[in-house]
Amino acid sequence: MCKELTLQKADELIARYPQLHICRDSLLQAIKAMCQCYKVGGKVIVCGNGGSASDAEHIVGELMKGFIKKRPLNEELYKKMQTVCPEEADYLYKNLQSPLPAISLMNAVALNSAFANDQAPDLAMAQQLLGLGQPADILIGISTSGNSSNVIYALQMARTLGIKTIGLIGGRQCKMQDICDIVIAAPEQETYKIQELHLPIYHMLCMAVEEEFFQA
Repeated sequence: MCKELTLQKADELIARYPQLHICRDSLLQAIKAMCQCYKVGGKVIVCGNGGSASDAEHIVGELMKGFIKKRPLNEELYKKMQTVCPEEADYLYKNLQSPLPAISLMNAVALNSAFANDQAPDLAMAQQLLGLGQPADILIGISTSGNSSNVIYALQMARTLGIKTIGLIGGRQCKMQDICDIVIAAPEQETYKIQELHLPIYHMLCMAVEEEFFQA
């Protein structure tokens, strides 16, 4: 179960963007799934194309460092730092932040280009997932059309590996609606308008999981 303050982030988002009220159930499902992922030691994996690739990187950036909260390191880790590197321990402890583990499949340029050249361009994400994915993880696939073949192949591989999937799409009928465990469909048709709603949606998800795990 998630904390009440964690789940309230969905309603706070809807208060700012009333058109997202139709996504409320999916937003709550996504919050709960991401929190459960982290509680069992999993990580969030994200993929998308073009602007959605930038969104994938953005999500990772918000999860891997402090977003709204400071996320101090725990004392046990600090004591280990003092043993390993006593002169630098204070500097590390002061500046490093507790991460929520996350990976974007979009930043492995050498691997993606090599696989695209040697094998199949639209399977590069699926190949990465095959190597990195574990059942405790979550894959977030972002596609404004909901029909991006490389994202779909990655989602299919995730489900093959027993990895829960979240699809961040638009308001059009699409293939991803039928293959994602959780579908968050921004209620717009035009690409840029869908992207304008994707950003506050994933900001909310990042804030919610941060709320669940960090106090300060």
